[in-house]
Order: sequence, then C-alpha cells, then structure tokens
Amino acid sequence: MNASQLAAVDLVVAFLATAAWIGAAVMLGTGRLLLARALCALAVTVSLGRVATTVALAAEGWWFAQEKVTLTLPLLLAGGVTAAVLAGPRVFGGARPAAGRAVAGLLTAGYAAAAGLVFPLLIGYPATWSAALLTVTLVGAATLITWRAAGLAGTGGVARAGTALVALAAVVGAGLAFVPGDTVDSGGVPSRLAASRARPVSALRGPTEPAGGGTVRRYELTARQATVTLASGRTVAAWTYNGQVPGPALTATEGDLIEVTLRNQDIDRGVTLHWHGYDVPNAEDGAPGVTQDAVLPGQEHVYRFLANQVGTYWYHTHQVSDRGVRLGLYGTLVVAPRGAASTGLDLAIPVHTFAGEVAFGTHDRADVRETRPGTSVRLRLINTDSTPRRFTLAGTPYRLVAVDGNDLNRPGELSRTGLRLPAGGRYDLAFTMPDGPVALLAGDDLMTGLRLSPDGSAPAVENTANWPELELTRYGSPASGEFGPDSRFDRHFTMVLDRGVRLSGGPKYAHTINGRAYPATPTQIVRADDLVRVTVVNRGFETHPWHLHGHRVLVLTKDGRAPAGSPLLLDTFDVRPGEVWEVGFRATNPGLWMNHCHNLSHADLGMALHLTYEGVSSSFHDGHS
Repeated sequence: MNASQLAAVDLVVAFLATAAWIGAAVMLGTGRLLLARALCALAVTVSLGRVATTVALAAEGWWFAQEKVTLTLPLLLAGGVTAAVLAGPRVFGGARPAAGRAVAGLLTAGYAAAAGLVFPLLIGYPATWSAALLTVTLVGAATLITWRAAGLAGTGGVARAGTALVALAAVVGAGLAFVPGDTVDSGGVPSRLAASRARPVSALRGPTEPAGGGTVRRYELTARQATVTLASGRTVAAWTYNGQVPGPALTATEGDLIEVTLRNQDIDRGVTLHWHGYDVPNAEDGAPGVTQDAVLPGQEHVYRFLANQVGTYWYHTHQVSDRGVRLGLYGTLVVAPRGAASTGLDLAIPVHTFAGEVAFGTHDRADVRETRPGTSVRLRLINTDSTPRRFTLAGTPYRLVAVDGNDLNRPGELSRTGLRLPAGGRYDLAFTMPDGPVALLAGDDLMTGLRLSPDGSAPAVENTANWPELELTRYGSPASGEFGPDSRFDRHFTMVLDRGVRLSGGPKYAHTINGRAYPATPTQIVRADDLVRVTVVNRGFETHPWHLHGHRVLVLTKDGRAPAGSPLLLDTFDVRPGEVWEVGFRATNPGLWMNHCHNLSHADLGMALHLTYEGVSSSFHDGHS
C-alpha cells in the first residue's frame, strides 16, 4: 500500500476504535456485559492496529505520521489506560465497581480515540502547539463533563482545578492559533531579503526588439462576456478573449518578439494574461497583486516577451482564475523552431469542460477531419481544466515527443496506452497517418474527441477505458544534464500539502501548505543562480497539480526513485495522494513568482505562496486570486 492508502486505513481504524470504545460504554451502561466485553476486546485490538498503521506511515515519511506519533497515539494510550483502570475490573474481572465509573472510563478512551479521527480530517499537518492544545482541550472537556456526570470529579477543589486547566488550555490554544508565524522561508540559508529590497518587479520587463532576425508578432485581445456556440449548436454564456473560446491562437517562430495588448471590455473583477509554462520576464507574468494590477473594464495592458522557448503553451487569466478560466478566458500559444519546415497536420487542441460537457476546442461532439495516409501528424494536447484528464489514441502507434513544451529524449513507440495529463499540462503526440482511421479520446467518452479519417467518414471507436496508464518517469531514454538528485543544492524547500480548518485571517476550511493557507504562507527566498531543490508531499486525498511560475523544474525523484527514462522538465506535475516528489531548478529568472496548485479552486482556497529572489520587491499589493 502507498501512503494515501495507509492513511485511509488509519482513518478507518481510528473510526473503529472510537466506535468500539463508545459502543462498549453504551453496552455496559445498559447491562449487556458480554457485548461490552466483546467491544472492549475489539477496541483494544484496533487501537493496537493504529500503532501498526502509524509505523507503516512513518516508513513512508515523517510527514505522514507526525501528529500520530506526537499527539493522537499518546492520547489514545492515556485513554486506554484510563479505561483499563476504571472499567477493567467490572468488564473482565470479578469486581463490581459502580457502573458509572466504568462507563466514564470507556467513554474517556472513546474521546481520545476520536482525536485520531478528527485531527487529520479537520486540522491536518502539522501538529502545532495551538492545534495540540485545542485537541487536548476538547478531549479534556468531554472527559470532565462525563466524569462529573458519573460523580468521579466531585464538586470541590479537584473539579474546579480540572475546569480551570481545560479553560486555560482552550484560551492558550486559541490564542496561539492567531499568532502569525514566519513570513519567509529561506530554504535553510540565511537571507538578506529585508536589507536588500531594491529592484522593483515593474523594472523586469521584456525586450523591445526581436532576436536573431525574428519579427514582431503583435496581437490584440479584448476580454468580454459573450454567448459562444459550440459545434453541436449548444450555446454557453462565456467570458472570452475577442468573443471566442478558446481565445485567438497565438503563434510565433523562435526569435520573434511577441507583443500582446490586453483590453477589458466588461469583466467586472478584472483580467490578466498569464503565459502558462513560458518563462517570461517577471513583469510580463500576469499575476495580479504580484507583477501587475488587474486590468479593469476600460483599461489595457501591454505584454512583451521574446519567443525563446519552442513548443506548446497556453495563456489564461490569473485574476479570479478559478472562475475566469472555467468560463473561457484561455487560449493557445505555439512557438515553432526557426527554420523548421511547416508540413503535415499540426493541431493545438485545448480540452475544456463547459457546464459538464467536454470540448476539444469548440467541438463538444466528435471532430472528424479528412487526413491523407502518409501525412505527418502532431497533436498538441492542452488540459485547460483544473483536474487531470486521461487521453488515449487509437488506430496507430505514436510517440509522446514533448511534455510541457520540452522534447523528450528518444521517446519510444506507444500503442494501446492511457496518457494522464495534469491540469495545465501539455503533451505533443506525433505519428504518420495510417491507411485506417485514428481516434483521440478523453477518458471513456466515445461521443467526443478527434477523428482522423482517410475518407472523411466518422469511424467506429474502440472503448479504451481499460488500457494501462503510461508511467512517464520510465518513458524514453536517460541523458545527462546540468544537475541531478545527487547534486549539491543551495536551497531546499519542503511543501507538505494538506487540508484543514485555519483560524488566521478568519476561520475557514482551507487547502494548506505546511499548515498555512495563502496569504499566510511564508515566501520562499532564493538568490540568483541558486540551485534549488523542492520536496512536495501530498498528505491529503486529492491530486494537486503543482505549478511554479517563471521556471521549469527537473524531476529528481518520485516516491524516492529517480526517473529511469528521459529527463523530465515540467512546469506542472501531478502530486497524487500519498506521493512525494522532489524537483529542482536553477534560479535564473529574477522576480517575485507565484507557486501554487493548478487546481485553481484549491489555489483559491489557500494552496499558493510566493517565491522571490533577494533584491526584488513588488509595489502591487491588491491581493491575488
């Protein structure tokens, strides 16, 4: 079992322990001694099972077991000892102490066991002093009330002292929950950030001239609300660039200067343009409140950057991004190598969900295209949704030649294989058109997708739902690079992803990083030319597609194993429940950058932070969404 499965088992065991202890108390209180005895035996057994699951989780990494070792298991032990002392003689021995005393002991164990169930679901990582005190307070308060009802606490000084201790723990725990923590994470290296803020983000603009004989590619995009008609005839209310979804396809050749003027006609909360996966100069990144102000109705903003990365990319708003992207504020960006011949069929295919219906571009039903046998085909798949998407290509062998715009080393031939594409990610598939039809499917939906047919007819489609999934870290061939898992890194950041209630900034159930929710997450500090290692741990039960702006990261390890295939340079990578990824990058793009989950609703609920270079500051403080 992996860490996520172990964590699920641990929750089940915690639930069974809670139910067994409380059930034993109920049975004993109603005089059912044999049932009480059986439930006590079950409670002891499953409580010991929690020790086993904790040991197994600790073997997967301290992050998965921290609160269990430091808090919930000690509470469970204390509750079990209390139950043994107060209830053991009545349940298993010949003695007959008062039933209320025994019931109170069993309930105390039940309250302690419940902490092991409630803590990971409501509080999560890490077990801070405030969280521990509040948890102990709740268990203590429940125990005190039960003991008073059973007449064990009395009415004198002992009762008053117990009540005072519980109240004090509650006040201290609640107070600590509102105390702000460190605002910066320097990755284990002393930082001069406070003394060296000198260069504003607004000065980190793109060039004004193309390079190497390139040309200037000028585009104008106007954000406005519109009704969009999909290929099936269905209409959807959308937020658009230039009245269309996807927005206009932006293309360039390596060395060109891309200049885009963004105007906002009627999107009340504002818009921006973020160039997903493109390492633009910081001021061109389109992160509102970080690199610019949001473009409000009647305003405009000009972006300029050099087309120096070849491959498949996309753009989207980063203002109110969860809603804006979902409603249609996105489009494609493809940069071709200089001197490359334009031959064959080359399609950029943004795949998006409109009100529950999947569309390839604007095609919410099968898009059938006549394609001559022998034609060179390149399909550029772009997942514009906030969750992973599974693709299959039936009818021909093919190669996955690029991921996130970066070519793979000696990619092998694939067939009858599922491809899992993270939110925001891109896959380029290449093949030669065969004599028969080819079908590109998303998930197990046989009604949508792309059909390439030699005669232009709509072919029958095979169900591909049971095809095995490609493990990307074992695909292609290894190659040497600038650095690897054994390199000496200047900075090392760890991000533990989880979910829980947070009080700082107002009570909310948030997606968290190291126990914090944006904007309370500390800023990661790097220096120019640092070699940076980042460990990303998913303690939760949802997938988090991680996306660092302005940099491509090299996958160093996944669950402790280095990739056995092609080096993987990514800008978005799926961290599934229970997984631990280590990635690295060279800090060569000065600025203040967003670093966040690209499930945009998760980012909206707190799973975001900043990475900044020493010597860089921002004057934009309008917040970010």
